Amino acid sequence: MANPYRKLFEPITINKLKVKNRISMAPLGMVCMSDARGGFSQQAQDYYIERAKGGTGLVMSGVTLANYDEMHDFSVPCAAYDPVWFAKTTHSMIERIHAFNSVMFLQISAGFGRAVMPPMAKRLYAPSDQENRWDPALHQKAMTIEEIHKLEHDMISCAASAQHAGFDGVEIHAVHEGYLLDQFAISLYNHRDDEYGGSLENRLRPAINIVKGIKKVCGEDYPVSLRYSLKSFVKAIRKGALPGEKFEEQGKDVKEGLEAARILEQAGYDMFNVDAGTYDSWYWNHPPMYFEPGMYREFGRLMKQTVSVPIILAGRMDDPEMACESLGRDCDLIGLGRPLLADPYWPNKVQTGDLADIRPCLSCQQGCLARLAEGQMLSCAVNPACGRERDFALVPTTTPKHILVVGGGLAGMEAARVCAIRGHKVELWERSDSLGGEIKLGDVPDFKRDDRALLAWYKRQMELEPVNVKLNKEATKQEIINSGAEIVILATGAVPVRLDFGGKNHVCLADDILSGKQKAGQNVVVVGGGLVGCETGLWLAQHGHHVSVVEAKDKILSGGQGMCFANYDMLKDELAFNKMPVYESSTVDSVQDSSIVLNTPQGKKELPADTVMVAVGYRPDTSLYDSLRDGTQLLYNIGDSRHVHNIMQAIWDGYQLAMNLY
Repeated sequence: MANPYRKLFEPITINKLKVKNRISMAPLGMVCMSDARGGFSQQAQDYYIERAKGGTGLVMSGVTLANYDEMHDFSVPCAAYDPVWFAKTTHSMIERIHAFNSVMFLQISAGFGRAVMPPMAKRLYAPSDQENRWDPALHQKAMTIEEIHKLEHDMISCAASAQHAGFDGVEIHAVHEGYLLDQFAISLYNHRDDEYGGSLENRLRPAINIVKGIKKVCGEDYPVSLRYSLKSFVKAIRKGALPGEKFEEQGKDVKEGLEAARILEQAGYDMFNVDAGTYDSWYWNHPPMYFEPGMYREFGRLMKQTVSVPIILAGRMDDPEMACESLGRDCDLIGLGRPLLADPYWPNKVQTGDLADIRPCLSCQQGCLARLAEGQMLSCAVNPACGRERDFALVPTTTPKHILVVGGGLAGMEAARVCAIRGHKVELWERSDSLGGEIKLGDVPDFKRDDRALLAWYKRQMELEPVNVKLNKEATKQEIINSGAEIVILATGAVPVRLDFGGKNHVCLADDILSGKQKAGQNVVVVGGGLVGCETGLWLAQHGHHVSVVEAKDKILSGGQGMCFANYDMLKDELAFNKMPVYESSTVDSVQDSSIVLNTPQGKKELPADTVMVAVGYRPDTSLYDSLRDGTQLLYNIGDSRHVHNIMQAIWDGYQLAMNLY
């Protein structure tokens, strides 16, 4: 039987390099992946080898710096700092990647410029004098001609080091995302009046000089890709534009982007790795779940009509059917970044037809981008072993135990899954008639479709391992004691916090709306501007309800604390785009039969409300755990019943406990 996705597994040639299939690993940051001499750490090597083992044809490294002029430490690799040592840390890795018939490119970065995050910065420079993107009080100094020439030289030296180390090609980072080379290319950021400013060709001069220099040093046949953002989606400095929003582009528009692509192809680039956005519209480059899948396809199509070299296209392209439809029309290879963090075996599973076993990416960015922003090595919310494949490898137990897991949410299912893989006898008790816990409600909004896919994946894992699942099983202290289990893992979740507004029947919990227990009226006031309140409110607004949000703190979503900035920024903009009034630093004074009265900084305000939806958080359900603490069974409490947090923490709790149980 022919594979319906066989187009994904046809070979392709980049310059003269043959790649076995059309699947590329999208580049992702390499924070904390360097050793003290600028080489690849062992964790970094294991991480990339795992993606080649999973079937990826072109493994693209994340950002490797051309120099350490801009950064304080050696947390990110640099090929030119100590080329001999760099080759020692990467050569054997590339040999192993080649053994899987995969190839690897090194992505080399010219740096951040105005987009550097202040804690990381050693020096502040940019194409022109301007403010730092994150802190307007910080001044970025215009680079001198000598500094630009040094940067070009360092980029070329890095490429030579990469070739010596055995990399099959390099990717230049970037006329992309508003990094330094993109700042040179865009007139909004580049105000120079010398040979590096003014005309489009002058603004592209650093990127042109770099590729010409690499070809001279490494040879014309050595493949050089370019990470490339076709359009900026910038309304103003620090203000991005949403999909479907009408605005006047202040950055790079499509017409200029296509003209720049023609110039750059002529300069010598062998491939374009295409997306859209800048640091002023950051969610375009790091798409949260609020984007539709495949949102770069139109840009890839325009690039395919403009240049003759191959196009890589990422942007939530992990639907194999959509990926196949795009090949030849929108792109020549698909790029998978976060999906390969969630499941490095995505290519092999698609090739063998085992799509139901693919662990889905949620586009939550909690384990990847949010960790990079905190200076931590990337991982994945749904795959705790990502980035630490060696340390988190599951080892079969030598002393199998009877393990009882109470609670069929994500933490409980992950603990049960890992215990079963390791060889323990596992029972899972769930008091309701189905598995999933809170994710059964959280996946209701349309943009949380990947949460639904994750729940389906977990249900399948419970059958495959196998785990003895008992639904409609209310756990009591005595039944647990009598179960014969040697180890008891409690994952009983959390309960929503309720507010008393006088017993009005149009007051309900977000859970009531999401479960269908209560129907939302036309005028909905959400009390609580956290993630649950804002996402549920957005979903209602997108379905025609008039929604307002009331938050006691001075910012909704805690100002993005604990979230990936891209997700926070886009969700905040989506509320405004969907005309959802937000009342910050405000509390409820009273709830009337058809309205709500607020205490706002401007005084009392009355809003129409035929539904008042409460979403002020959850509290751990520890009652069962507390009742068992004086027993003789080994007892553990994980997930929201230990500490209310998020999907990532629930899954990581389950994995990290289960991987270490003796």
